[in-house]
Amino acid sequence: MAITDEMRRHSAAHLTARAVMNLFDNVQVDIGPATDDGFYYDFDLEHRLSPEDFPKIEAEVARLIALDEPFVQKDVSVEEAREMLAGQKYKLERLADVEASGEVISTYTVGDYAEMCRGPHVERSSQIGAVKLMKVAGSYYRGDEKNKMLQRLYGIVGKDQAEIDAYLAKLEEAKRRDHRVLGRDLELFTITDSVGPGLAHWLPRGSRIRVAIEDYWRKRHYEAGYEIVYTPHVGKSNLWETSGHLSFYKEGMFPCMKVQEGDGNDAYIQEYYVKPMNCPFHIQCYQFKKHSYRDLPVRYAELGTVYRYEKDGVRHGLFRVRGFTQDDAHIFCTPEQIVQEIRDTVNFAKKMLGKFGFTEVQAYLSTKPEKAVGDPERWEQATQSLRAALEAEGLNYEVDEGGGAFYGPKIDMKIKDALGRPWQLGTVQFDFNLPERFDLTYVGADGKEHRPYMVHRALLGSIERFFGILIEHYAGAFPLWLAPEQVRVLPITDKQLEYAKGIQSALKAAGFRCEIDTSAEKLGAKIRGGTMMKVPYMVIVGGKDEAAGVVSVRSRAEGDKGQMKLEELIAALNAEKEG
Repeated sequence: MAITDEMRRHSAAHLTARAVMNLFDNVQVDIGPATDDGFYYDFDLEHRLSPEDFPKIEAEVARLIALDEPFVQKDVSVEEAREMLAGQKYKLERLADVEASGEVISTYTVGDYAEMCRGPHVERSSQIGAVKLMKVAGSYYRGDEKNKMLQRLYGIVGKDQAEIDAYLAKLEEAKRRDHRVLGRDLELFTITDSVGPGLAHWLPRGSRIRVAIEDYWRKRHYEAGYEIVYTPHVGKSNLWETSGHLSFYKEGMFPCMKVQEGDGNDAYIQEYYVKPMNCPFHIQCYQFKKHSYRDLPVRYAELGTVYRYEKDGVRHGLFRVRGFTQDDAHIFCTPEQIVQEIRDTVNFAKKMLGKFGFTEVQAYLSTKPEKAVGDPERWEQATQSLRAALEAEGLNYEVDEGGGAFYGPKIDMKIKDALGRPWQLGTVQFDFNLPERFDLTYVGADGKEHRPYMVHRALLGSIERFFGILIEHYAGAFPLWLAPEQVRVLPITDKQLEYAKGIQSALKAAGFRCEIDTSAEKLGAKIRGGTMMKVPYMVIVGGKDEAAGVVSVRSRAEGDKGQMKLEELIAALNAEKEG
C-alpha cells in the first residue's frame, strides 16, 4: 500500500491524542482530522495546554512512533463501539450520529488506543515520520458557540526531521512575506477600524501598482475583443430576487437599504442592496437591445467593486475582505461558438497570469453535480467544450466529478507562488440558470429566438486578493513594470539638487515612476532608505556625476552598475520593463 501524506497526518493525529491521554489526567477527546498541511486534534481537559507542553508531548509521540505498532482496522457493532469508547462523552455522541445514519462503524486501533474512524491510516506507526506541534487554539465543540470550548492542538508531519526543518523554514519565509506586514512597511494599503473591518484603503504607493495592473488589464481586454462596462454599486431588491441571490446568497449580502420613492400618494418604499456580484448588471447591458446571432459573441468586462458580508474569523488582510473589485467578465455566445470562446479564455488566462510571473498553472474541471438546472445535453456539450479547451491549450488538469455549480460546469485555475503555495485565481463557469431567469435570447439564422450560452469568467479574481498574493510572491520586491517607485534619485548634497530634478523630469517624461530623496541624510542612509522600500533602481548623483553629465546607477538585483549616460539608463529600463 502506498503511504500518502494524508495518511501520515491522520495517523499522527491519533498518536497525538494517545500521547496527550498518556501525559494528562481526565482527558476527553473529540476529533482529529488531517488538514492540507498537517493535522489537529480537539481535547477537553483541565490542564491548559501551552507551547511549554509541546516538547514533552512531542517526545511521547516520538516514543509511540518508535514502537512501530500496527494500525488495525475493524468494523464493529454499536455495542462493541460503546465498550471501546467508554468514558469518552464526545466520542459517544459522535457514535450516536453514526448509529442514526446507519453507516458501518469503522474503528482503528494502535497499541492501547482505539478510535472510531474511517481512515485511511499508515500500516505501522513508524511510517508516520516526525511530528512537530505548532499551536493550540480554542474551538467550540461541533463548531457551535453554544457548546463548550475545546482545546485544538495543531501539528505538522515530516518524513523525517529534515523535512520538518525545511517546512519550518518555509513558514518563517512566509511570515517574512506576510502581505499585511509588508503592506504597512511599504506603505501600500491600510484597513482601519474607523471605517470598518474588511474595507481596504489603497495608499498612494499601492494605488500606483493597482493602476499598472488595471491599465495592463484594460489594454489586453480590448485587444481580446471585450467591451468594458461600468455598472452601479446598488440594485433594487427585485433584481436580486430574479437572479436568485436573495434566495441562495442573502447571508453573504449586506442588509437592504430602504428608501422612499415617488411623491405624495404615489410614494412607496423601495429596497436596495449593494451588489455582491456583477452578473445581473452585465445581463442588463446585454438586454439593452435585441441581439442577432451575427452580433455574438458579446463579451462584457468590468473591474466591478462588490460587497460581501464576511463575518469575523474569516477576514484576513486583503485575502478576505468585505469590499473588493472583481476582475469580472461575462460572455454571451451561440452553442457553435462556445468551444472557441473557452479556448480563447483559457489561453487569455495563461498569458495574463504569466505576465505577473505565474507560469505554473494547474486546472480543475468540475462536472455536473447531483442537483443541477439546465438541459442535460447542454451540460454535456459545455463540459466537453471545457475539456477540449484544456487539452487544446496543453493545460494540466484534474477532474472533480460532481463538483460543478448547480448552474453549470466550470474550470478553476490555480497558480503556485514563490513558496510553492497554490492559489486559485482564474475561473471559467457556464451558467444555465441566469439566462433562463432573465429570459435572455438572440435571433438565430432561422429567424427564431434562441437562448444564448452565458459564461462567467475571471482571470485574476479579486484585485485586492491578487495584490496580496503578488506582495507575498515577490516579498514586496516587485518587478520594474509593477514597482510603485521604479527609480529613486539620490543627490549626495543639496548642490546636486537641481541636477537631480532634471534627471527626475527626464525619467518621468520617459514614463517612469521616479522620486527624489531630498532629505538631509547622508548617502548611506539614503541608500538604506531606498533598499528598505525595495526600489528597483537608485540613481546617485554627486559633483563628479554632474560635471560629467552622467549618473551612478545602483540596481536592487545587481548592486552597483557604475556610471552611465541618462539615455543609456532609460534604454536599459525600457528593455527591462517590456521584457
